[in-house]
Amino acid sequence: MKITSDFLIIGSGIAGLSFALKVADHGRVAIVTKRELSETATHYAQGGIAAVFSEEDSFEAHAEDTMVAGAQLPHRDIVDLVVRSGPEAINELIRIGAAFTKKDDGSYDLTREGGHSHRRILHAADVTGREIERALAHAVRSHSNITVYEDHCAVDLITEAKVLGRRLTRNRCLGAYVLDVKAKEVISFGARITVLATGGAGKVYLYTCNPDIASGDGVAMAYRAGATIANMEFMQFHPTTLFHPHAKSFLISEAVRGEGAILKRADGTAFMAKYHPLKDLAPRDIVARAIDNEMKSNGDDCVFLDITHKGADYVKDRFPNIYETLLGYGIDMTVQPIPVVPAAHYLCGGVQVDDQGETEIENLFAIGEVACTGLHGANRLASNSLLEGAVFGNRAAGCALTRLDKSYPPAPAIRPWDYGEAIASDEEVIVAHNWHEIRLCMWNYVGIVRSTKRLTRALRRIQMIQEEIADYYWDHYITSDLLELRNLATVAELIIRCALERKESRGLHFTIDYPQTDDVHWKKDTLIRKTF
Repeated sequence: MKITSDFLIIGSGIAGLSFALKVADHGRVAIVTKRELSETATHYAQGGIAAVFSEEDSFEAHAEDTMVAGAQLPHRDIVDLVVRSGPEAINELIRIGAAFTKKDDGSYDLTREGGHSHRRILHAADVTGREIERALAHAVRSHSNITVYEDHCAVDLITEAKVLGRRLTRNRCLGAYVLDVKAKEVISFGARITVLATGGAGKVYLYTCNPDIASGDGVAMAYRAGATIANMEFMQFHPTTLFHPHAKSFLISEAVRGEGAILKRADGTAFMAKYHPLKDLAPRDIVARAIDNEMKSNGDDCVFLDITHKGADYVKDRFPNIYETLLGYGIDMTVQPIPVVPAAHYLCGGVQVDDQGETEIENLFAIGEVACTGLHGANRLASNSLLEGAVFGNRAAGCALTRLDKSYPPAPAIRPWDYGEAIASDEEVIVAHNWHEIRLCMWNYVGIVRSTKRLTRALRRIQMIQEEIADYYWDHYITSDLLELRNLATVAELIIRCALERKESRGLHFTIDYPQTDDVHWKKDTLIRKTF
């Protein structure tokens, strides 16, 4: 079976849906998404979206905060481009129907988060991502030129080089093979423009606040197709994820600290002052390492986030979703501190793209968390992620539209998916075991604090698992679990190899073997590309 469209978008968060709405009046759009349309990382984003909306603020201040948080590794031209495009990108979301919280005087209620020098975070209570996703999804479902394929998992990109079976000086993307999970059939999706908007890779770690879909699919597929991957060593660990035996990685928004919450040890001692002048408002990499150190030094399972001094009415009004969710776990945040631990949260690296979101494979774009645009550098500034998704969704769409009029040589015919001699699997336990082993290995050896010895050991083990997965993959029919396992193993390898390459500590990458930052040799991106 083959489905053709002008635009194929893999993923349905803020970046992918923004792109879809920008191009839908000009061609047919197919959106492929692993679960239902709104099951995305965007949906779960609590804190907000950063942009200059106050006269007290400035583009220069937002850009400087981004550079400092990113340990001076962000590309300044990209930083300036994104922060200056921010207000208009947010106004477009508002025009689509996103409703951000306002004050009594009608102005937007701007909040502050870690690493920001001003209040510049627009939010919708504490469910900002849910509101943005709702507005975008409604607009997408209302457009006659957009078809949504839910419960469809991308398998691999289809490139001209792959179809012809030879290397090309300039490769071109022709679409993707996609598994219809319910029908258990692999479909060829042909498209003039293909967009990876697949989100991050938090599920490569044992503890994460990402949704289950975040298995690094876009990065892995782009890597296999020959695209350059950048800065994979910079995995951001969110400092404050709920520590509770029955909670599945519930994130406690950075905005809670932004509104005055204090991190404390079990005995009630505040500790962030000894780690950074901004104390509890320090950038995430510093806060995560501080919590990790406190837990290890004191033998504690967690630390505590205390906002009880702000008053019950204020807390309930500002954080209604967090308050109600915690009550369900028996925690009243208005009268008791919240037990928290760090967890894998955001991939600052990804598929290398230009300032239009295009990869080096022609007509293949990558936007949102899957991409490495140069905005985040070694550590993402809080609430810059939704901003980047909106800005680059719009920029990539503008570039893609220019390609519709471009004359290309006729594309070679896309062959149907070859099932070979594959058989149905009766050993799903192998998939489950390798899945758990990858995540445990990454958490123990490639976590918040690293060493060359641990990284080398992790790489050796991941490569052994990859051999097992490869044998299993080609012998059995594809399932969504097998696809995610294959992609997780690839992403794990890329993270480890990039971490081994960087001989310094910078931002989210901290290694005890090279504890200093080396601007002379390492103030640059870490690039990796598949050799064929």
